[in-house]
Amino acid sequence: MGLADRMYDERPGRGSDGRGGGWGGRGGFGGGPFAGHLTPWVGRLLTANFAVWLVMALGILPARVADDLFGFSVATVLTRPWSPLTYMFVHGDFMHVLFNMLGVFFFGPPLEREMGGTAFIRYYLICGVGAALTAVLLVGLIGTPLVIGASGAVFGVMLAFAWKWPDAPIYIWGLLPVKAKWMVGVLGLGALWATMRAGPGGAVAHWAHLGGLVTGIVYLRYGGRLAARFRAVRRRRRRPRRDTVSREIGSGRRRGRPAGDDLDEVDRILDKIREHGIDALSAAEQAFLDEMSRDYRSRPGGPA
Repeated sequence: MGLADRMYDERPGRGSDGRGGGWGGRGGFGGGPFAGHLTPWVGRLLTANFAVWLVMALGILPARVADDLFGFSVATVLTRPWSPLTYMFVHGDFMHVLFNMLGVFFFGPPLEREMGGTAFIRYYLICGVGAALTAVLLVGLIGTPLVIGASGAVFGVMLAFAWKWPDAPIYIWGLLPVKAKWMVGVLGLGALWATMRAGPGGAVAHWAHLGGLVTGIVYLRYGGRLAARFRAVRRRRRRPRRDTVSREIGSGRRRGRPAGDDLDEVDRILDKIREHGIDALSAAEQAFLDEMSRDYRSRPGGPA
């Protein structure tokens, strides 16, 4: 499959709403998948997955040991609590890892540029973990099979691509153009149908594909709201320390606003940096941080 030669960002370096927030403030992804540089987290995922496969292929880490220690199964998850995360880096053979990483290679870079690196890798891992934990809900239908591979996370990445650019043409085998929304929709229905027909065992964990899609939908629709609530609760818990922090920053007054408002704004901007990276800040936000830093450094006894 391949991506068409087109710009997938409505405006370079900004999300579809014209601001640098939300999905982040990264540059566009034009000229097909080979036009832009490989993004950092996509490169790390490719390196990690192929490195694990190579270690297994060379016999340094035997496949049975890798499956047993790092594969996911409902039957062993309590004794291997790391397995919902590690299973997605273990693959059965070269074609398994190749096709999964092709999905990451094609769909990952535009997403990482749009979402920001931290948000992208968090979304990828959450979809992978959610795909594995789907087995807990379906244990009566599928039993307790061992599952390995990044397919659930990759399905989540494809969903996010179609969510952001639903009409982007995807070329199947480089020939047949299909809109992203239809391709992901067909894959989702196929995963649902295969899951409903599944019994214990089976070579392909279709339920994990479905779990990755469902986790992605929940995250994309409600993740922002949950994160905002979490940040609000965290800010309320920090309020008793505000007076101490206010004295450290100095007078904290800017354009007639009280110190508390400045501190709320600092908290909001720092949360945004943690969420999307410093490149997502607007010029006004960067100027505000610069001014607060100068105020802090200019107070008596402040750092030089």
